[in-house]
Amino acid sequence: MKIGQVAREAGVSVDTVRFYERRGVLPPAGRRPSGYREFAGSAPGRIRAAKALQDLGFTLDEIVDALRAHDEGGATCAGERWRLEAVVTRLDTRIAELQRVRREAARAVEDCEAGRCRLLTIDDRETGRTPAIDDRQAGRTPAVTDRETGRTPAVAD
Repeated sequence: MKIGQVAREAGVSVDTVRFYERRGVLPPAGRRPSGYREFAGSAPGRIRAAKALQDLGFTLDEIVDALRAHDEGGATCAGERWRLEAVVTRLDTRIAELQRVRREAARAVEDCEAGRCRLLTIDDRETGRTPAIDDRQAGRTPAVTDRETGRTPAVAD
């Protein structure tokens, strides 16, 4: 099977097929007398399986290891479950970290809405000015980020 056909059937680019071959997702392709790669008929399915594992959160190295275990025979669901458990643990850790960061960002928004914008409380070492504090003392509303544009309007002095 030529590389273009493998790519079409797997729903990936030719470069992705080459990359997967280099990384060991696919066994090395044979060569035709013309020099073209000749892949096994199982290559598209193997690529789709690798993509499905990536979607679950497997790294490419983990995918290569899992496929190698499969290729060597004897791999069972019970024996390979640890791979999925490792992914779930990694995802749980990442979710917990994202939840922590989200809580902190939400507190920053609340502070900003209360006139304590963290983006503007960095001391200017040369002038000694702390923009958010000095703005409040001058009766100006500290700048807040426009949620639609993502820009922070300038505060007039």
